[in-house]
Amino acid sequence: MMKLAPHKPEQNVTHLPKLLFAAWLATAAAIPSMAAPAPVTPAAKAFQVGAVRLHALRDELNVVPNDGSVFGTDVGPAAVGAALRKAGVSDKSLPLGVDALLVGLPNRLVLIDTGLGPKVGGVLLQSLRLAGARPGQIKDVLITHSHPDHIGGLVTADGRLAFPNATIRMSNAEWRWLSAQGGPLVATIRPKVKTFKPGAEVVPSIRAIALPGHTPGHVGYEITSRGQRLLDIGDSAHSAVISLADPDWTIGYDTDAKQGRANRVALLARLAASKERIFAPHFPFPGVGTIARAGKGYAWRPSLK
Repeated sequence: MMKLAPHKPEQNVTHLPKLLFAAWLATAAAIPSMAAPAPVTPAAKAFQVGAVRLHALRDELNVVPNDGSVFGTDVGPAAVGAALRKAGVSDKSLPLGVDALLVGLPNRLVLIDTGLGPKVGGVLLQSLRLAGARPGQIKDVLITHSHPDHIGGLVTADGRLAFPNATIRMSNAEWRWLSAQGGPLVATIRPKVKTFKPGAEVVPSIRAIALPGHTPGHVGYEITSRGQRLLDIGDSAHSAVISLADPDWTIGYDTDAKQGRANRVALLARLAASKERIFAPHFPFPGVGTIARAGKGYAWRPSLK
């Protein structure tokens, strides 16, 4: 969830300024000027998917001004503000959670995404402790995509591996994109990275689902157990209000606006029809619930069950 440069629909990610890209990799979590990280209290919220026990974990909060640079870049702040007011929230800014998901499989603890990281005030490790787990117990870290609010927590404040015993898994396209940029974070995690093709079962009960457009190798993860499912949608949708009110509106965080829009429109339609629960890491904590039809768009229905 970051903005590297003013968005152009035809922009190819390989044209992004490498020095700027490397700068945020070096710090593990550079925050664009239009997003202000805000401290949160560590929290872990438990819920079940079949026989699998999960915890939503808080890391931080990003506050994005409604200035037309991120949300509704094609329609402008007035339209976005009207949608926010209709939902009964402030039209000045959009608070976005930065959260992760802990999955307790038999003899295996899996973490999906890692937040911004402790170097910029992330509290994921404290939230992990509230869930009764320690960093050394994590066997796999699954990455939806390599923006700094999802990979910053892979390293500690002093640059060491935050989860020293874990294999770090991401799609092959995402790793190619990330590793081509170099930088300290990439060098630190490289020996631990294993890649996969979307569609693969990356660990038992968790399958990677291609959700293209946000980054070159962006994926979600579907967790299944005893006939129940939950999909971690990654950054297919950012705001529980604006991303759902009109999925056609462009978001400046997507590297491919057209593909990101198509993914969002198709995914939300499918989720509204299936009633499948999702985890949305940027929706209000704990970010678990379902999508429902609401007029020409959709509405968020938070629910842990």
